[in-house]
Amino acid sequence: MFVDSHCHLDRLELEKLGTDLPAVLATAKAQQVEHMLCVSVSLAEFPAMAALVQDYPQVSISCGEHPLHQTDVLDAELLAQLAADPHVVAVGETGLDYFYSPDTKQLQQDAFIRHIEVANKVNKPLIVHTRDAKADTLAILRQYQAQNCGGVLHCFTEDWDTAKAALDLGFYISFSGIMTFKNASPLREVVKQVPLDRLLIETDSPYLSPVPYRGKTNQPAYVTAVGAAVAELKGVTVEQLAHQTTENFYRLFSLVKKPS
Repeated sequence: MFVDSHCHLDRLELEKLGTDLPAVLATAKAQQVEHMLCVSVSLAEFPAMAALVQDYPQVSISCGEHPLHQTDVLDAELLAQLAADPHVVAVGETGLDYFYSPDTKQLQQDAFIRHIEVANKVNKPLIVHTRDAKADTLAILRQYQAQNCGGVLHCFTEDWDTAKAALDLGFYISFSGIMTFKNASPLREVVKQVPLDRLLIETDSPYLSPVPYRGKTNQPAYVTAVGAAVAELKGVTVEQLAHQTTENFYRLFSLVKKPS
């Protein structure tokens, strides 16, 4: 059985796709995806996201504000309040993105620090987004003791040195459909080096559909394609890859209840 360790079910344009959430979840189940983590990108949108998936035990939620969704100073008090909810299993996604928004570096850094502080306070792992900001991301993780709460660098696209530094902090590394793209040869070399017991797989749906689903809206069912590609690179069976990454997920996100 697989786990999609990072998706955005509230971002699926269901009407446009001519489907509904139960059908999306049923398709995932048919593809042996037993659990999904629906990740928050906005505190303002968090209540609606939580309400959308509250009736589905196979979906867990996080709480945080994506660095590209910040329009003002983060309300750290609100984040702490929402993140303390027992249904919330992780803090984020948070982090730094200098590729799309280099002009908001200070705002992003301040918010990232607040997320780490909240994660340590509520003792829940961090979900970290980083793009074109690896040095600052690692420096802030170290300075604010993110190793105490742990977490994952999701949708990883950086080099091995960055992965190794995160692993040394006790973090996990998660790979998305990007690693199946034709131009992702350097990333596939990183996949080969990340220890199997510290590796997660994800869709980041509805974005970044893996091969062979390029051009389609991504969904949790497609995490199996990511898993198959990783398994081939690691020289293990798809079943072994699925089992290990699923165990890794439940170890990191320890508040998620395993299906009986």
